[in-house]
Amino acid sequence: MGIVGTLAVIALAVLVGTILQRLSGTGVGLVVAPVLSLLLGPAFGVLVTNMTTVVSGFLIMLSVWSAINWRQFWLIIPAAVIGAWPGAWLVGMLPAGWLSIILGSIVVAALLVTVTLRRLPEWTSRLPAVLAGLIGGFFNTTSGVAAPVMVIYSRLSRWEQRSFAATLQPIFMTMGAASVLSKLALGSVSTDGGVGVPFGWLFAGIVLTVVVGILIATQLAKAVSSSAARTLAMTLAGLGGAGAILRGILDVVSAG
Repeated sequence: MGIVGTLAVIALAVLVGTILQRLSGTGVGLVVAPVLSLLLGPAFGVLVTNMTTVVSGFLIMLSVWSAINWRQFWLIIPAAVIGAWPGAWLVGMLPAGWLSIILGSIVVAALLVTVTLRRLPEWTSRLPAVLAGLIGGFFNTTSGVAAPVMVIYSRLSRWEQRSFAATLQPIFMTMGAASVLSKLALGSVSTDGGVGVPFGWLFAGIVLTVVVGILIATQLAKAVSSSAARTLAMTLAGLGGAGAILRGILDVVSAG
């Protein structure tokens, strides 16, 4: 695939992920991470996903500001920042094939848990918030996917959906920033992922695509329910996760 084709797929994945996230609260990590890991490799693909969540989380946050629960945000985020660092170290240590298998497995396993565990016992202390932040930060850095962890926490804590979806935006924004900074600080991922364009231009393109996605989603919100958007996001994530596992297995076998 040439440079133009690669950039087009990146833009499409970011656009679809942003639209789904604006409609349902989640979508960027679920959709973008598996697709870009297949296209760009798991390390750089997840890095681009993390960059996207910073932008999308910030811009969507502005439109849902009044519904954000900042107390929950501050319970979760310190642990999430801590969890990003061992995730960044692991990304730098693992070969691409194994990293791809781990990424796909996290996505598929998390989706299965999210779908099958419909009713969980109530657990409203500070501990589950801290654990959700720690695990979410680790998963976000290694696989670009923290949403299923947060969904499980929301069910344990009986977090009201509107407030939960709104608060996810600054959570994803901060997790994404922690993931990017930790990986760049440890040298886990090169900023030259073979896309063929300078890193700064790639980031500018992501910002533009996210803005377009939010504008489109604002119009689609009149006709598409959040549950339908969430179902589509999980379906696409499952397919992408399975593809990442398959690619990783093939890479490991060929390397052996």
